[in-house]
Parts: sequence; C-alpha cells; structure tokens
Amino acid sequence: VQLVESGGGLVQPGGSLRLSCAASGFTFSSAAMSWVRQAPGKEREFVAAISWSGGGGSTYYAASVKGRFTISRDNVKNTVYLQMNSLKPEDTAVYYCAARLGVAVTTTHRWDYWGQGTQVTVSS
Repeated sequence: VQLVESGGGLVQPGGSLRLSCAASGFTFSSAAMSWVRQAPGKEREFVAAISWSGGGGSTYYAASVKGRFTISRDNVKNTVYLQMNSLKPEDTAVYYCAARLGVAVTTTHRWDYWGQGTQVTVSS
C-alpha cells in the first residue's frame, strides 16, 4: 500500500492550494479517504474525509475548515484531493492522507494506511 501526497508549499493568507494523494496497493474505490494535519507542537487534527463509492461519496469536515476546504476523489485516477481556499496562518501544518477499508470516520485514529505528509505553510 502506498499513499503519496503532493501539492504543498508556501502560500499567502487568503490564497489557495490543492493537495493530491495518489493511492496504490488496495482497492481505492472501496476505501474511505481522509486528510489529517499536524501543526508544530500540536497533536494530529482531523481535517476532512470522504466515504467510499458505495457510501455515496459523502464528505465530512472539521468545523475549522468547513466552507473553505473541499475533499474530492477520482476513482479512475485513484487519487483524493483537498482544495484549500481562504487559507489562514493557523492552517500551517503537515497534511497527511489516510485510508481505511470501511466507513469514513472523523477522527485521527482508526485509519489503516498513511502517507508521508506534505508541508503547507501559510505566511506573508
């Protein structure tokens, strides 16, 4: 199993970034996918999740990002995305992609597979 994130970088407050996570080694369409972040000196924080295709592709968001971030998936490309708009300095963190073969959960644990993370820095 492999999850490879990309798309992180430095962006000014109010800007946008789109993160991608390419998955392999498992049946992507049967997996719930999520994004979890960890800021320096803080615990991991759930950001967003999307259910597997059979679950209708339902999406879930942390209150801190709802209305600004959008999670989506492409089951042909085996890729999950996180579109991040109106970024704030407090969004600065390492963003991890995670997967689980079951229903989506809105926690940082109970995910089976993890990527290596991509750094997002929001600063002027």
